[in-house]
Amino acid sequence: MTSENFVDDDTGQDYRQALEEGYLPIREVARSTGINAVTLRAWERRYGLIVPYRTPKGHRLYSPANLERIHAILAWLARGVAVGQVKALLDHGQVPQASSSDNWACQRNEMLGCIVQLNERRLDDRFNSALALYPASTLAEQLFWPLLGDLRQRWQGQFGARAEQVFFLSWLRSKLATRIYHGNRQVGGAPLLLINLGEAPMEPGLWLCAWLASASDCPVEVFDWPLPPNELLTALEHIAPRALLLYAEEALDGTLVRRQLPRLAEQCPVPLLIAGPAAHIHRDALNGLQSASDPLAAHAWLFHQGLLGAQEVTPCSN
Repeated sequence: MTSENFVDDDTGQDYRQALEEGYLPIREVARSTGINAVTLRAWERRYGLIVPYRTPKGHRLYSPANLERIHAILAWLARGVAVGQVKALLDHGQVPQASSSDNWACQRNEMLGCIVQLNERRLDDRFNSALALYPASTLAEQLFWPLLGDLRQRWQGQFGARAEQVFFLSWLRSKLATRIYHGNRQVGGAPLLLINLGEAPMEPGLWLCAWLASASDCPVEVFDWPLPPNELLTALEHIAPRALLLYAEEALDGTLVRRQLPRLAEQCPVPLLIAGPAAHIHRDALNGLQSASDPLAAHAWLFHQGLLGAQEVTPCSN
């Protein structure tokens, strides 16, 4: 079907026929690809990457070819190519002008400079600009997770490290929690419950796990302060989540790993995932419990288990 076949009334027969033939409105494209509507519009307006059909009332309809192109864009972004270079790659087969890591290394350095200067406004600007152009999964993989690795090394014995750490972790928690809050208001169903298994509060990897799940239309509930293992079952009883994710960055107490976690797994009524670097540290002692060593691996496991996605969705505006 071509654009000339659509009638002026967006609820008309031709419009419905287009949907039956595979055309999708922007909210469905956002849900199926994980790319939010703001980013899809930015790709269209700023870069001409995606050109959907626009109905006379201004609503966007995306064809199957548009969806294929979106997946091709995501493939290039996953390789570290800057979004501004992708159109030439898709349309003309041009090679990237810089190595795949240069774009993200530059962005990480810019954010690091904001953190060193404790400059919240500039950090907000960098984050908001990136968020408008890239999906959460790309930002987590290419920007935040590598940046956290750089910061952990920097904060080892560095003068002023504590101030930088408190500043950045407080900022990151605030930014991601705000987006999770709004995401929870758009979706329904049982949430994913994420609990900090370590001793340090405001664990950034925990919040990245929650953000990635939220960006996949999954409601989430986050306990980012340590919770005694014997109180986990009480939380499960009251919240009735779709799954439980326990996150830890550092090595855990041996009794917790050998006894309490296996006992919890036996009693847990929902799928259980141990996530974070601690899952890799204790992989031999977890006795077959499901584990993921970083937020991206945790997100992939949740996806393959069919635990992401909303059960009810409040329609958003075009």
